[in-house]
Amino acid sequence: MNLDALDLSILGPAMLAGLLVLTTHVPLGREVLARGIIFIDLAVAQISGLGVIAADRMHLELGGYGVEFAAAAAAVSGAFLLSWFEKRFPEIQEALIGVVFVLAASAGILLLADDPHGGEQLKDLLVGQILWVNLSSLVPVALLYAVVLALWFGARARLGRHGFYLLFALTVTASVQLVGVYLVFASLIVPAIATRAMPLRSGLVLAFAIGALGYGLGILLSALFDLPTGAMIVWSLTAVAMILVARRGDSLRQRAREGSESG
Repeated sequence: MNLDALDLSILGPAMLAGLLVLTTHVPLGREVLARGIIFIDLAVAQISGLGVIAADRMHLELGGYGVEFAAAAAAVSGAFLLSWFEKRFPEIQEALIGVVFVLAASAGILLLADDPHGGEQLKDLLVGQILWVNLSSLVPVALLYAVVLALWFGARARLGRHGFYLLFALTVTASVQLVGVYLVFASLIVPAIATRAMPLRSGLVLAFAIGALGYGLGILLSALFDLPTGAMIVWSLTAVAMILVARRGDSLRQRAREGSESG
């Protein structure tokens, strides 16, 4: 255990990045679960990552506007392809999403095949580098998320299928470059699963709390035990959700027993 690793100047921005990601991923995750398109986030995240890899192969500066545009263009194109699948092949949509994910992942491996640092770049894309986040890099993401949330809660009924996919693609593009593909998936799906039976407002609040606890615990444990942060957050997030679901289940069963006894 390394207590010296508890540096707020590093862990603070990482935690803030996690909370920022959750602001959009919690509501969008519930929508993804309701639509039954669980793996769309993995597919769009992987396509966005493919855009980053392609931009790097074209020697564009990482973190520059060229890379951001390439990632967003790839994600939006992929999202509209998946939207077309939803309309044209609804009965096999989930299978097609899986095929798109595998193709994007394989294309990334092929593009990095002759790069001596390709393995490290692929790892960074998947598990992220959340501890390297700085406050200035969060400002444009926060602005984008603010627009996404305003449209989602203010005009969701008028967005339609294409509007949802567009917002989703832009959100995931920003999130992948902050926290990586795995954390994008976990942030969208794990809190949504844990609160799926709850009303909208209370479900959103509890889902955000699950995400915040998961991120906080994961960041803390990764720093103390020198473990990969992204992977640790995924496990912590899942553990927090499982504990909550188990406790809620016990509480509901207890109430049912009390009701039957009183009746």
